[in-house]
Amino acid sequence: MARRHISLVATAFLGLTAGLAAAENQGSEHFDPKGKLPSQFTIDFQNQMRESLPFDDLRDFEESRKGLIATPDYKQITTEDGTVAWDIGSYEYLLKEGEEFDSIHPSLQRQAILNMNFGLYEIQEGTIYQVRGFDLSNITFIRGDTGWIIFDPLASKETAAAALKLLTDTVGERPVKAVVYSHSHADHYGGVRGVISDEDVANGVEVIAPEGFMEHAVSENVYAGNVMNRRLFFQYGVLLPRSPFGHVDQSIGKNISAGTTGLIEPTRYVSDAYEEITIDGVRMIFQNTPGTEAPAEMNTYFPDLKAFWAAENITGTIHNIYTLRGALVRDALMWSKHINDALYEFGQDAEVMFASHSWPRFGNDRIQEVMRAQRDTYANLNNGVLNLANKGVTVNQVHNVYEVPESLQQQWAARSYHGSVEHNSRAVINRYLGYWDANPTTLTPLSPEDSAPLFVEMMGGAEPILTKGQELVDSGKYLEATEILNKLVYAEPQNQTAKDLLADAFEQIGYQKESPSVRNSFLGAAFELRNGIPQGATIETTGPDTIKAMQTSMWLDFIAIRVNSAKAADMEFTINLAIPDRDENIVVEMSNATLTHIVGQNAENADLSISLNRADLEQVMTGERKLTEMLADGTAKSEGNADIVTQLASTLDQFDIGFELMPGTGAQDLTPAANDFAQPPLANSNGG
Repeated sequence: MARRHISLVATAFLGLTAGLAAAENQGSEHFDPKGKLPSQFTIDFQNQMRESLPFDDLRDFEESRKGLIATPDYKQITTEDGTVAWDIGSYEYLLKEGEEFDSIHPSLQRQAILNMNFGLYEIQEGTIYQVRGFDLSNITFIRGDTGWIIFDPLASKETAAAALKLLTDTVGERPVKAVVYSHSHADHYGGVRGVISDEDVANGVEVIAPEGFMEHAVSENVYAGNVMNRRLFFQYGVLLPRSPFGHVDQSIGKNISAGTTGLIEPTRYVSDAYEEITIDGVRMIFQNTPGTEAPAEMNTYFPDLKAFWAAENITGTIHNIYTLRGALVRDALMWSKHINDALYEFGQDAEVMFASHSWPRFGNDRIQEVMRAQRDTYANLNNGVLNLANKGVTVNQVHNVYEVPESLQQQWAARSYHGSVEHNSRAVINRYLGYWDANPTTLTPLSPEDSAPLFVEMMGGAEPILTKGQELVDSGKYLEATEILNKLVYAEPQNQTAKDLLADAFEQIGYQKESPSVRNSFLGAAFELRNGIPQGATIETTGPDTIKAMQTSMWLDFIAIRVNSAKAADMEFTINLAIPDRDENIVVEMSNATLTHIVGQNAENADLSISLNRADLEQVMTGERKLTEMLADGTAKSEGNADIVTQLASTLDQFDIGFELMPGTGAQDLTPAANDFAQPPLANSNGG
């Protein structure tokens, strides 16, 4: 029976996991006084999943624990000031032997147990080592002739440094010869200062990345950074305690670390489709895969080791085509094609496949099985959805119609944990056809707060909606309940009874979701509906290294986004901005309540000319100094009307992360005041 096999996989894992024991009572009590236990409908759904999925396939557990050679005697990693940056122990409740949590989709519970790996693994004897369970991502060490080549140094300096120390303490000290960033998301470069320094780079340590890395590491999360970070509250369950009723996993790892994020600019870029580089005696063939999980990403093959590094293109899950925090929609077909290229270029010979998340696969047959499963899942997603779209199925219907082929549903490597079939299928249509379903009613719809009162009035007011909503919840029709209760909450944002009932429906839906991103979104919304947005809620974002890496043009683009058109209505001016040490000349214009700029030009008769070196500008960008102060003390030189700087500053909005996502949850002032032209923290790109 499938139920028996859930116990088996947990027991198998526990038998190989030293030092992790379940926290007492963590699984029995809800963390929220308003929280509800799983309903009988949810329990029945979970039991159905236990019976229908291949829980007798234990290969992932065997492979995930293979090669464990060292487990730390600690479970927390802290920053210099004592802040907890990482805490694998907070998820120990998952390891109660034989425990089945009806508040967690059984497939997700399986994935969450697999992600409890915590230690140093020898993937290939004497040559390839990997530390897992220290961050959202893995850090990998390749032994060269004299030192280490490090792949993807985690998200935080503290976790990366702890991983390197574990390696050193276990197998001996060797210098770092190179660091490779597989792609442009922060959990793959943010911990670099925990393993190398600027001095190391000056002394010859190489930093290698795919072409376009720096541009995308910065640009992907600039223009909508504030709203992306707020939406991350839901996707990553920022406010949810680690609990069977809250945060259980993040599919590609347990969670995001909360340490210090850094960035050291690459010294070498891989630009060809396939490019061979040898460092410290290690031959590496890099495969550029732009337009897959990241705009700039690359796989790596080690021909002498018959080892294939799959970056974040092939992990233990089907990934996001659309990331719920917000991002450009990805290309499922291109993703499939790059996997297919790797399969035929490297997969015919590889004997081990490892990646920046999840666990390795061993043996050529197994590697080809997993590569084909993921190739076919991304391809079928693209082709199957477009097949339906060409038959008239719309973006608002496809998630209820498209199904992954049964043969793929029975393969764990093709399950959608980080993504979900529902939101990925909608993303494919959005990529090709946009958000409109071709019904004129939905082309320019009323805002929810304007349309909701019409529905509430027509349904006879709040009482009959609450009565019907409760009836639907009691009968397990949770999605139907959300349709009407959501209208009531928008029409009456202060109706706590309505918000609580909508939260009850959201909670049961969340319990039933296989994707933690979707689960967290429903449970996070339920939490805020019940309790509001708590004071002081924050997330970790990119540090000053990333802001300093921004192009001047990109910084000006974001200043233009901050301009409040109403405040700028009567302003017209032209500024010549010069960065002499970078030989940059930029014209900035305010006209028609809009700020624009052009690079490589110099305006005649400008109202103001400013000249300052890039290092000084970076102090403005990071908020360390004000531009007006620099103009006053001569750090920045100017000619013309310097008051224009103050005028421009007066038009700028400061975005706060504490705005409402669900009505009536109470906006909070969560973002500290910053200098006028300081660049706010960029969006957190961990996990893609």
